[in-house]
Amino acid sequence: MTLSKAGGPPGDFFLCDVFGARPKNDLGTMEHPIFSLATKPDRRILSYTHNGTDVTVTPSVRGRATIHDKDILIYCVSQLMAAINAGRAVSRHLRLRAHDLLMATNRDTSGDSYARLVQAFERLAGTRITTNIETGGQETTAGFGLIESWEIVRKARGGRMVSVSVTLSEWLYRAVLSKSVLTLSRDYFRLRKPLERRIYELARKHCGRQPDWQVGVGVLHLKAGSTAPIRVFRAALRRIIAEDHLPDYTLEELPGDRLRVRPRRAGPAPGTGPAPMSGDTLEAARAILPGRDVHALEAEWRAWWEASGRERLAAPERAFLGWCRTKAARDKG
Repeated sequence: MTLSKAGGPPGDFFLCDVFGARPKNDLGTMEHPIFSLATKPDRRILSYTHNGTDVTVTPSVRGRATIHDKDILIYCVSQLMAAINAGRAVSRHLRLRAHDLLMATNRDTSGDSYARLVQAFERLAGTRITTNIETGGQETTAGFGLIESWEIVRKARGGRMVSVSVTLSEWLYRAVLSKSVLTLSRDYFRLRKPLERRIYELARKHCGRQPDWQVGVGVLHLKAGSTAPIRVFRAALRRIIAEDHLPDYTLEELPGDRLRVRPRRAGPAPGTGPAPMSGDTLEAARAILPGRDVHALEAEWRAWWEASGRERLAAPERAFLGWCRTKAARDKG
């Protein structure tokens, strides 16, 4: 079989073209400190052990992949999950438009942004991980890159990047297929400080919609992957608490050097909201809004229903489909 330059068979690419895909992050890299929080090239080897999981992250000469580089993976995972939920075939070989990636991750589209994107791909491909993290119900001790390969297509005139071909690691792709992912707030991409992003990831992973999550600052320092002294890390946490602009969650310092994380807005009490939509209803929604992530649509409809006062619904599934038709009409108009 002849392989393409990006490492996959010709025609075996998944095209990233799902409009408005909700940001998704894989559980493995949310739980463990794979990505560097440094703003300068980080060439240190990271060794991390927690609750039976061992992780060694070895950077290339370009430095370890940063938490801002991770935006590329979040975009790829989001596109794959939206396609899976829409019933489309997927592949770990992806083709994406660089402009769409920059826009979706709240970046400008200047020439410098495209240059930084190239640097991010180089760090992602060069960072090697050895771990026994479980994904898709399998525990595998293996070494791999965050992405296996990448390739850029440019216009002949001006050199502007047009499209990028990416091959994800089998490890990350298996996490997507097993749906070992969580939805992020779109405002995640507005967080500029690396530690803010990492604290949000951990809050989303461990707190979710629970009333709260409490953690010792020492444990949080380890899980965040911070290389700062604990006193500096503690001071940075206090600044995040004071500024209070993390999406979805608030932070509170507790006695005993502990931190409490709480959702900003509690969801409806169990059993008080509409029951999950049936498979037939989701298929009907997919027909009304083809190419859209129907599970994301259901979540959006539930958020709209809560914000509108949670009016009692005699026929929730019919109401949901009516909302989808209204949305489809607006999209066309």
